[in-house]
Amino acid sequence: MSSSKTPIRVAVTGAAGQIGYALLPRIANGDMFGSDQPVILQLIEIPNDKAMAALKGVAMELEDCAFPLLSDIVLTSDPKIGFKDAHWALLIGSKPRGPGMERNDLIRENGPIFTGQGRAIAEHGHSSVRVAVVGNPCNTNCLIAMHSAKGLPRERFSAMTRLDQNRAQAQLAARAKVPTTSVTNTLIWGNHSATQVPDYKNTRIGGKSAESVIGDLKWLQGEFFSTVQQRGAAIIQARGLSSAASAASALIDHVRDLVRPTPAGEWRSVCVSSDGSYGVPEGLISSFPVRADGKGGWSIVQGLDLDSFLKQRLQATVAELAKEREVVANLLS
Repeated sequence: MSSSKTPIRVAVTGAAGQIGYALLPRIANGDMFGSDQPVILQLIEIPNDKAMAALKGVAMELEDCAFPLLSDIVLTSDPKIGFKDAHWALLIGSKPRGPGMERNDLIRENGPIFTGQGRAIAEHGHSSVRVAVVGNPCNTNCLIAMHSAKGLPRERFSAMTRLDQNRAQAQLAARAKVPTTSVTNTLIWGNHSATQVPDYKNTRIGGKSAESVIGDLKWLQGEFFSTVQQRGAAIIQARGLSSAASAASALIDHVRDLVRPTPAGEWRSVCVSSDGSYGVPEGLISSFPVRADGKGGWSIVQGLDLDSFLKQRLQATVAELAKEREVVANLLS
């Protein structure tokens, strides 16, 4: 397959990790940007011999796949090189939580990483560069990178709750005994954390409210809620490692959701900078129902109704986001 299109440069941090290993072949195969869009993968790892050796191995496997759309591969531990002229920066790498580490400790540890990456993206990325953050805690890491990327519009930054959306969609489909394609407008509000809010009221099953189709509010507010919120922890307990293949697949979906126009009457769950909608303080990176215009722009869907239960949970997840912002306030100036 040949294409006359100019290659898209895609920078990926933590590229030798499990998510990167599952993600990169799919980008190279055209799953993210289309079957006729060439790509250049600019793969970034931490500057140590083991990580760079693993990255070389990943590149060798990509070469051995002989992907027609893969125009070039760049391997580096230098953000200046990795983000050079990048059209998309996929920030997957982050420091994992260690034994006894609290969430705020994790936020403080990752802060300087995303400060440096934000600066490097602004200084070296393409003038149209867009950023998607996956490395946890992704909402606040995205906030740090956004504030550090001086001169780049806030609209260029997003964090991922598409995995949570996919999880909720699968749970609702299983409960209703329908294909996942029957579940539409699945919606996650707030933080990508255990406080996230899966919305059963505005999500649709066969065009009807999921609440009315399921007909079991106790299950929706109980088992459904907790399963989606704790799914990541359950996977770690089951396989001894965090989500990788599903996270990579969700990132493919996330980017596609932003580069293609959203079908009429639909929305997707995307963490973006709040404009004050739904009572979320302006500037927080929070998950909203988002529509994309296919030209690089997006908007938050307005006018959705929430019941008292969902409103209360939304307030709680927003309060968590606000506290996380306080933890890294010194990095946001």
